[in-house]
Amino acid sequence: MDNRKNIVIVGGGITGLSAAYYLQKEIKEEKLPYHVKLVEASDRLGGKISTLRKDGFTIERGPDSFLSRKKPAVKLAEEVGLKDKLVRNATGQSYILVNNKLRKMPRGSHMGIPTKARPFLLSNLFSLKGKMRAGLDFMLPRGKNVQDQSLGGFLRHRFGNEVVENVMDPLLSGIYSGDIDEMSLMATYPNFYQLQQEHKSLIKGLRKTLPKAQSPKKRKAGAFYAFRDGFESLVEQLALKLDEGTVTLNAAVDHIEKKDHGYHLLLSSGEVYKADAVIMATSHESLPKVFSQYDYFREFDNVPSTSVANVAMAFDQSAIKRDINGTGFVVSRNSDFRITACTWTHKKWPHSTPGGNVLLRCYVGRPNDQEVVHLSDEEIKEIVLKDLNKTMNITQEPKFSVITRWENARPQYTVGHTERIVNVRSKMAEDLPGVYLAGASFEGVGVPDCIEQGEKAVGNVLKFLG
Repeated sequence: MDNRKNIVIVGGGITGLSAAYYLQKEIKEEKLPYHVKLVEASDRLGGKISTLRKDGFTIERGPDSFLSRKKPAVKLAEEVGLKDKLVRNATGQSYILVNNKLRKMPRGSHMGIPTKARPFLLSNLFSLKGKMRAGLDFMLPRGKNVQDQSLGGFLRHRFGNEVVENVMDPLLSGIYSGDIDEMSLMATYPNFYQLQQEHKSLIKGLRKTLPKAQSPKKRKAGAFYAFRDGFESLVEQLALKLDEGTVTLNAAVDHIEKKDHGYHLLLSSGEVYKADAVIMATSHESLPKVFSQYDYFREFDNVPSTSVANVAMAFDQSAIKRDINGTGFVVSRNSDFRITACTWTHKKWPHSTPGGNVLLRCYVGRPNDQEVVHLSDEEIKEIVLKDLNKTMNITQEPKFSVITRWENARPQYTVGHTERIVNVRSKMAEDLPGVYLAGASFEGVGVPDCIEQGEKAVGNVLKFLG
């Protein structure tokens, strides 16, 4: 008789893969009588992590890197044997496109918040009036103690519209592919709120808490890590570490029903999996259908998702008539460009590009310009080339271009997001013990955040079954 307990992970993105890896590691180390199964609706693992290797180029179709200070991702890379494959980004000047002109990002800023006075005051990004308004951060009282508010509203109150729209908005909205005036402060940057509550001024708080700058004589190390062989090498290595038979592809979970002893998962194939615990490492959109008998999952119907597309273009070096010394630029709202950012990948990640070539990666799909994602490849390519020609005088056709659309793929943490998640989880604890949510829809969209959520779900499952 098989007395093993079954754990099913729904979703084969980085969250689900991390959970499966850490679960099986714990099971082996502690000799636990548990069995792990991972089901993925699509025909591949990795979710948004996708690498194309073409003609000597390494092209990321999804995330290309992660912050080196985010330890969950560094730890996982080391655990699966990829420590020697981590490479730091080349550092260099970054730019912001404001009023259709490229302007240098001021040194000594954190997410656009000026922590050093001199570079900010000398910057041509802002008018004198805008600089004076930003200085009010030192004099304004602490904000009211509220449960949540919009990130944009909070920053506008501290620094004024000009500084927010010229610098902070393009940086912060780009990370979440959202509108900062709709984004939840407490779900995205709760530390901003805490710093201004503790230090009265957000600038003062950042100055006291950010790591001290390195000596000018010492070359500054890049803040990001990428994988020399592409981000998908992490997915490939994780898949190799899983026990044979763990993964089932092309298997969507249509419904989960609670039984006297555990759960039954009905798959699109008609097969039924029995589970004692379940980790839902999938998007929030699927939950109301999968748990249709519980009305509170309908809260997720009101959580929007945005679409984005990225365009990788390879050129011969000779095609760049106006080469710019830097790693890329973001675009402010007050420019008439349709691209939202451009990374000079060959400079930021030299390992990605063969010598004598240029690799650019541009993004389209503002919250108020979602229709661009649904245009044809040729139309998107023309839009991007037109904008690149304005900044870099590129008139040649690329050697090739790779367009990747992520439709309704970026969950938006709107005001009240944290409270919504807490409410749903508290009700799940009563109705669905042993079922746990993890992934980009809940507590962080970055790869390290998703890995950390996968690990946390593993701890919850082991505690529940133990």
